[in-house]
Amino acid sequence: MSSTSSLLIRHARILLPSGEFLLGDVLTRDRQIVEIAPNISTPSDATVTEIDATGLTLLPGAIDPQVHFREPGLEHKEDLFTASCACAKGGVTSFLEMPNTRPLTTTQQTLDDKLQRAAQKCVVNYGFFIGATAENLPDLLTAHPTPGIKIFMGSMHGALLVDGEAYLEAIFARGDRLIAVHAEDQARINQRRQEFAGIHDPAIHSQIQDNQAALLATQLALKLSKKYQRRLHILHMSTAEEAELLRQDKPSWVTAEVTPQHLLLNTSAYETIGTWAQMNPPLRSPHDNEVLWQALLDGVIDFIATDHAPHTLEEKAQQYPNTPSGMPGVETSLPLMLTQAMQGRCTVAQVSHWMSTAVAKAYKIPNKGAIAPGYDADLVLVDLNNYHPVRREELQTKCGWSPFEGWNLTGWAAYTIVGGQLVYDRGKLNTQVRGQALSFGE
Repeated sequence: MSSTSSLLIRHARILLPSGEFLLGDVLTRDRQIVEIAPNISTPSDATVTEIDATGLTLLPGAIDPQVHFREPGLEHKEDLFTASCACAKGGVTSFLEMPNTRPLTTTQQTLDDKLQRAAQKCVVNYGFFIGATAENLPDLLTAHPTPGIKIFMGSMHGALLVDGEAYLEAIFARGDRLIAVHAEDQARINQRRQEFAGIHDPAIHSQIQDNQAALLATQLALKLSKKYQRRLHILHMSTAEEAELLRQDKPSWVTAEVTPQHLLLNTSAYETIGTWAQMNPPLRSPHDNEVLWQALLDGVIDFIATDHAPHTLEEKAQQYPNTPSGMPGVETSLPLMLTQAMQGRCTVAQVSHWMSTAVAKAYKIPNKGAIAPGYDADLVLVDLNNYHPVRREELQTKCGWSPFEGWNLTGWAAYTIVGGQLVYDRGKLNTQVRGQALSFGE
């Protein structure tokens, strides 16, 4: 947009940083919010696009802090363009992407390659983790810009599997960059794979990679974090045991996240959707669902991520254990959580905190996560008055399926705005919009 272009959102129910709502208008100029008031006069010195948001709720755009968008190397599942379109449709205006692509994102060169690809393709804002291996400690200290270091303690093979305590300690001991861990104990997983070999029921996945495998790895990561007072983030926490561990022992520099599927799905899903329910860490019991919900409500768990990890229907149709783990999620996460809010499980303000404000704070992303003057105009207008089912044919993700297919949800994005530009408008994508690389400050 030109330097004199503005966007004026009128008659919206605006979520303020206080958690309260204001019925009024929001004016943006260039990429930032400049005014919030009950009524704003149309500026005379600018090219103004107006949106009548009567009946809609205005929230900060969601920030999804854990996704796998498959580019480069696995574009048959997803690519940065299709995934960012799925983000826009889901009200997600920024994402943080993981390093298990081909080649792996483990050097400045591979990080730069992703940033260049995203600048050309992404309709929303983007950031990319640097992946830890047993050999790339210098890269982990200097790669820039990145939200942090991703360590696969388990559920991985090849160079990205870092499961030896000595290697892990070497990473925790040097530098001060945030470390985000996929916490599963690979030795226990290997042992249980042998015990349950030959079973093709995908439900066995939750027994092979059981609660204990998750707990052991989280305990180790927490021990190393405390030893070095190192900033630690626990990705996709899935078990009651981990939640209770953090409830008893969570240093101020530790954060944790949970996925909508670990809140809303459990092992009963294998009976209805089979291998579509297979992910790492696996789905757990209804008891785990309840404990995770309470930990989220109490602030023991800090925010929500999707772990969007698409695979094709053909790949998912193979026989377990040859099926890949992972499910898509960026276009359903916000409506899933807002539907829970409308059902009384939490509030709309809490959902926005978990899916935007708290993420921006944890990763020190400046000017994101709130509707306030001076903040970036990354916004979503959602419709909380109407319900619409998840339909396969309406999905933007390249994989073309969802574990939540058929679920009747509210809070779908009506309009998504990235940097003051309208990227999603009631079903239509403006694919000319480009997001920007996120920065991760102090």
